[in-house]
Amino acid sequence: MTGGRVRQGTKTLSQLGLRARDGRDPQITGISVDSRTVKPGHVFAALPGTTLHGGEFIQYALRMDAAAVLTDRAGAELAADLLSEWDGALVVAQDPRAALAGAAALWFQAQPEHVVAVTGTSGKTSVVSFTRQIWQSLGHKAISLGTMGVQGDHEARLAHTTPEPVTLHRVLSEAAQAGVTHAAMEASSHGLDQRRLDGVRVEAGAFTNFSQDHLDYHTDFDDYFAAKALLFNHILEDGEAAVINVDSERGRQMADIARDRGLALTTVGRSDQAMLRILGQRYDATGQDLRFSVAGQPHMVRLPLIGGFQAENVLAAMGLVLAAGDPPEGVLRALPELQTVRGRMQLVAQRDNGAAVFVDYAHKPGAVIAALESLRPHVLGRIVCIIGAGGDRDRGKRPLMGQAARDHADVVIVTDDNPRTEDPAAIRAAVMDGAGPEATEIGDRAEAILRGVDALQPGDALLICGKGHETGQIVGHDVYPFDDAEQASVAVAALDGRI
Repeated sequence: MTGGRVRQGTKTLSQLGLRARDGRDPQITGISVDSRTVKPGHVFAALPGTTLHGGEFIQYALRMDAAAVLTDRAGAELAADLLSEWDGALVVAQDPRAALAGAAALWFQAQPEHVVAVTGTSGKTSVVSFTRQIWQSLGHKAISLGTMGVQGDHEARLAHTTPEPVTLHRVLSEAAQAGVTHAAMEASSHGLDQRRLDGVRVEAGAFTNFSQDHLDYHTDFDDYFAAKALLFNHILEDGEAAVINVDSERGRQMADIARDRGLALTTVGRSDQAMLRILGQRYDATGQDLRFSVAGQPHMVRLPLIGGFQAENVLAAMGLVLAAGDPPEGVLRALPELQTVRGRMQLVAQRDNGAAVFVDYAHKPGAVIAALESLRPHVLGRIVCIIGAGGDRDRGKRPLMGQAARDHADVVIVTDDNPRTEDPAAIRAAVMDGAGPEATEIGDRAEAILRGVDALQPGDALLICGKGHETGQIVGHDVYPFDDAEQASVAVAALDGRI
């Protein structure tokens, strides 16, 4: 099992909101979700998993003198013989994940005064980054937390977009102790479904958009959407704020959920019903001019951001900052200074002929379409797109990835992403089914990038999709150093005779 460990003084089991079957209330010295990190006096959380139940690891926690075990009925049955002879406290919860999150919140206690969360298929990372940047420009000590780790006025690395509760609450507590007052965090569907955000005092939540992803985890689209909706019908308390993009049917459905819950709703988008409304955009090679309205009052701002969808992300961030109590005047002044997130429509190199190379994390069909459609107005010539799909993930989206590139780019190169334990050629074949016979298949990603850069003519642009900020490629169980931005820069330098 993997996860975090904490040690800071002691609390009784009941002070963590946990009740043992036999009423025992031992002193607790920490919480572990990894049996290898259990110390004497810890609560060990034996949680159900996708392949193994944590109950299989209770035996190791007992050997390390855990004071208590938190699990569900299935976990207790797995270790029934050992537990019957053990003199510690057994907590059997119907939802042990929720119980763990509550216990972690009570253990750490401290959190930044203002916490907001963002969910949706795409855009979460950009919205939390923009929110953090606006707060910092207003003089607040702020962090963003998610795919890129913890960034801002306190920094830390994270293994997951939304980390398990012990790690999450530890990070929030450490940030608060470092003087951080504002935190914007990504709320993944996995994190919401697994109750990782329970116990976080979230005062505003945002919903960006919804398209196919994670159907290897969720049973169908409705299950995936229901997980996203937990931010608004479970995490946020009555009267808190919701910032929702209402340009799609799913967005309007989420807005209805927020209204029914009694949340203070701010709508974002291009439709006339949006309170933060995009009125127009004008694009050039380095950014865009955005005309938008706030409660009917028009404004104009220059954004150094590539991609029309970034306007929606910026307004979502603005909505969160306003919901957290800052005045619109200061927010408006901060917008021209926003910087793109690494690996999100990032301009990484430019050829001597003026052609540009961009890297984007788009690894879902909807995100690829959005990235290509948003890049198009910035490009006078052709768009060359490098596309792939990850192994050991949703197989149904692979031909859709290829189709998205075929339909919205002029030249398509299919290559390896993170094949993991699958046959890379089989993954490419599925992507090629959607990309069509005119696409070029190049398995080696570095060669694909070199070929893509070489194809660029004056006025063209290359979009490298899939890995974004990642600095490694997963092949089998190994991670090999690989950075799309670095590879693109090397390719441009080599082809233009700079090295």
